[in-house]
Parts: sequence; structure tokens; C-alpha cells
Amino acid sequence: MRLKLLPIIFFGLLMNISLALAVEPFGANVTNLSSTRAIPDDPMGIPAIAGNVTELSIFGYSLTQSWQGYFGNVSGTIMLADNNDNVMYNWSLASPEGEIYASTNNSIAWNYVQCFNFDADGTYADDTLNAGGTSMYGTNLSILESMFGIDWDDVDGVNETFTLLGAGGHNTFYTNNLEFSEGECRSTQVFSNAGQGEDNKFEEVLLYEPTTRSVIFASLLNEDVLGFDNNPHDFEMLVLENGHLTDTSTTTYYFWVELE
Repeated sequence: MRLKLLPIIFFGLLMNISLALAVEPFGANVTNLSSTRAIPDDPMGIPAIAGNVTELSIFGYSLTQSWQGYFGNVSGTIMLADNNDNVMYNWSLASPEGEIYASTNNSIAWNYVQCFNFDADGTYADDTLNAGGTSMYGTNLSILESMFGIDWDDVDGVNETFTLLGAGGHNTFYTNNLEFSEGECRSTQVFSNAGQGEDNKFEEVLLYEPTTRSVIFASLLNEDVLGFDNNPHDFEMLVLENGHLTDTSTTTYYFWVELE
């Protein structure tokens, strides 16, 4: 957050006041309520008779080895406070609007956030002038997928998941006073109770911050929308996690919230 000192006259006294030019996302207090996964189906037996040839049509499920899902509800407060967390006034929110952000990096320079670009050149040249726009020189699709053990032809890859761009993509939102217009960034729609993604429900956007080379997953908050499990949630989101081959290690994600 950039600060500018402005001298003002107040009751005959000359004072220096720090004026914040932007309100950046705050770290979120997160409670893990539960963590589950799908139960494998029992196998079906088919009789084999010597001398026969049998045509089969087989359908089955496997768990993704590339993604972790998060969902839940958000409560919080919009506050007026000083740098010692002394609160002058606050406004409690039962179901707030805004965004939830998740990244494997715990330190983000929010004033440089931009859209993740599948086709960035990966040279990591200075990309800060593209704040509020699209990355040109940062991590690209190939680099990101290789970081999480994803092959180019995997059906659950990044570009098979974050497919929406332009009209019909995410709603307009703001991060640290940077505006991202409708459909500006790559996005996806996580499933609602309809069993599929829907407009204006559980939209998730793929962002990037160049100074720390951080990929950021941003979930746009909604108020009590029926989710994939037919229960009301404020957000649902997917984050990358490598579970391929022999990789059984966990990936730590850090969460921020920006409330409106």
C-alpha cells in the first residue's frame, strides 16, 4: 500500500496525516471444519465363459490428481481502525460481498496484481506496469502445469479448467483498487446445486502477481448460494495441488479476504 503524507491545518496545528490510497486484502482467519473425498465404487463382476468374446461398455470415476476444492461461508467486519488495531467503528457483515484469495505465497504485493496469462513469455522481465491488466512476462500455462505435475494432454489441466475469457466470464471485481472488468481474466464456474457451473454463481478467477511470481486463485463471493452439495455457501474454489505418481506431500495455501 502506497502512502502519501499530506500536511493539513487543524485547529491551528500543523499535522502530518498518512493517507492510504488503496485498501488491500487482509489475511483471513480460516477454520478447517471438514475435509472429505469421494468413496470408490465397488467393482462389478462380469461372467467369463471359455470360448466367448464379449463387448463391454465401461464407465467409471477417478479422483483428480491436480486440484483441491475449498468451499464455505464468510463472516466479517468492515472497520475503521488505526495501525494498532484500535477500532473506532465497525460494520458487521453476516454474508459479505467481495473476494477470497488463495496462494502458495504468503506475501503478495497487491498493487501489482494482474490477470494470469496462459501465453506470457516466462522471461520474468519487469511486469509491474501491467498492474490491473494482463501479465506479459510472468509464469505461463506450461510453467504452471509443470510445477504441479500436469501433462499437456491431461483432461483436468489448468487450461481445461479455467476456460472462460471475455463475454460470459467472471463479473467485474476490484482488487486493491484495481478494476478487472467482466471477462477480462481467465475464469471458471465451480458447480452449483444444478450440477454444473452457472453465471453469477461461484465464479473463480486466475490472477498473478509478478514481483513474487505468485499465482492467485480468486473466488468472487456470493450470499448463500446453493452449492454442489445442495447447501448454501458464500464461495467455492479450486486450487492446484500435485498428487501425481508418488507425490503424497501437501501444499500449504494462504488465504486473504477483501470485503465490500
